[in-house]
Amino acid sequence: MALKQRNYEPQATGTLHAVRVLDLSRLVAGNQLTQVLGDYGAEVIKVEPPAGDTLRAWRIKGVETNWKVYARNKKSLCLELRVREAREALLKLVSTAHVFVESFRPGTLEKMGLGPDVLLAANPKLVIVRISGFGQDGPYRRRPGFGTLVEGMSGFASFNGFADREPVLPPMYLADTLAGLYGSTAVMIALREVEQKGGKGQVIDLSLLDPMFAVLGPQAANYQLTGKVKPRTGSRSTNAGPRNAYRCSDGHYVCLSASTQKMAERVFRSIGRPDLVDNPRYLTNEDRVKNAAELDAIIGPFIAEKTQAENVAFFEEAEVTIGPIYDISQIVEDPHFIERELVADYPDADMDTFPMHHVVPRLSGTPGTIRTPAPRLGEHNRELLEEIGVDAAGYEALVEAGAVCAGLSIDEEAG
Repeated sequence: MALKQRNYEPQATGTLHAVRVLDLSRLVAGNQLTQVLGDYGAEVIKVEPPAGDTLRAWRIKGVETNWKVYARNKKSLCLELRVREAREALLKLVSTAHVFVESFRPGTLEKMGLGPDVLLAANPKLVIVRISGFGQDGPYRRRPGFGTLVEGMSGFASFNGFADREPVLPPMYLADTLAGLYGSTAVMIALREVEQKGGKGQVIDLSLLDPMFAVLGPQAANYQLTGKVKPRTGSRSTNAGPRNAYRCSDGHYVCLSASTQKMAERVFRSIGRPDLVDNPRYLTNEDRVKNAAELDAIIGPFIAEKTQAENVAFFEEAEVTIGPIYDISQIVEDPHFIERELVADYPDADMDTFPMHHVVPRLSGTPGTIRTPAPRLGEHNRELLEEIGVDAAGYEALVEAGAVCAGLSIDEEAG
């Protein structure tokens, strides 16, 4: 099957169309946060240094794949904030904005003369998001804020993986994306305060560590109650059983989860072992978790006799909760992914088409849209600076002063 073809919708507007966001962040967390806002209509202005956002450098075969995904629905303004004129231009833009996002190391914004006091003086209703690895205070506030460090320090890696091997860090931007999602919610709460009560702006201290720890659930309480550290159990669960990833005859895998008593009994009957239902070793969920290895030794060989597709069909017929463990080559061919446009093809300047996930979540009345592709560096320099009174001569003076990178040529902008 082929992915659905979609075009950008430049004329579309969203619920947040009147919200202007200045995004000075780098890498994933801030870009994830502002992508969510942009997908629902906010005008997101990426304020980039002359080298561009670091995401631009994460290329696959020369293509900025990360940038194209996280910078959709955004504009690019290239400013050299080490130059006074650039900071002055930024402050004028601040007076027109609703949200300001940054991810400098704590204290850096203040050294630039752009601390929250200065920003709020320019715009008292501004919502300021300060993204860092460990927060704006605390003994670790000045540590580098990379997601990998947080994924390790939060406790996640310590119980992720198998007991006889090293802890496993996630193979994707887990801490960053979680922070971005939490951050987008926080922004909407702060904007609601301004809107509903005519309130003042405020500062959102968004660390990568806090959301990463929060999603791990009751680990602290569990430790206090038991005095035990949660072990690494691979794909097994310490809460329910049977639950694991099982290899199929074609080398693919399926994931099976029996989180209720009835489901566990259904699994036993479906594999031709109704005797296990009344077996005292597997009678309760606690028993099944305790004897998970024995259950895997029974279930695993049964699954290994069938292909992934055969297992899914068989267990679905038996109303057992099972699913395939897909890789991306299977995802782009799956009819459900295609029909719901979880991934679709968009026009692209560097590739024939660019496959990208659509807007999440789905709203029935005010859906988000992908209006524009990720911008080229400095693509909107003139447009945005004209808004604050910079004419052609003033623009050239800013370029000469090194405050603005030239961005696109006049011919490119006109075309």
